[in-house]
Amino acid sequence: MLNLDWLVRVVDVGLRSVTGTGRTGPMPTHEQSIGMSDSERDFVAGLMRVNHTGEICAQGLYEGQALVAHSATARRVLLEAADEERKHLGWCRTRIEELGSHTSVLDPVFYGSSVLLGALVGSLGDRISLGFVEATEDQVCEHLDRHLDRMPEKDRRSRQVLAAIRADEVRHGATARSRGGIEFSRPVRLLMTLASKVMTSTTRRL
Repeated sequence: MLNLDWLVRVVDVGLRSVTGTGRTGPMPTHEQSIGMSDSERDFVAGLMRVNHTGEICAQGLYEGQALVAHSATARRVLLEAADEERKHLGWCRTRIEELGSHTSVLDPVFYGSSVLLGALVGSLGDRISLGFVEATEDQVCEHLDRHLDRMPEKDRRSRQVLAAIRADEVRHGATARSRGGIEFSRPVRLLMTLASKVMTSTTRRL
């Protein structure tokens, strides 16, 4: 049931997410990337900025869905996924800072809009909400695969961070499906893809 405590949590999580406070967990790699040119570092920073904003969106979606979840099981699945997205946020932000760059100025906007979208999807029922998690994570994995293909081979540190994130996202999707999430149709998934392109095209440099 929607209540003030949950709303306070959503706002608190959002503030921590966009400011980078309260990071959890060490980086999933001890690799160091050497021999990268300035142009390669700028390119990788742009990719990692997009990934960071993607995690901001996932954080907002799952918090919004949990806000209106009908069952304790669905809420637990959503909040566990949201907790891990915060870990991913910390990894991405740390790597962006190592590259001497910045996160997107649009992150607060994407977080707020994602919370609203998550609450809308969640209000349609837990099966749809969990199916949305699976569809979202499938798209995230495809997105990460594209970034891994484009990432310079010499940047082993960034590559291992993205690989670790991908493994968690696969698990999130599988868990949501096993808890009763419905499979989304291809047209719906295509609409989700178009929406994600708005995020990637606007946050690469901003």
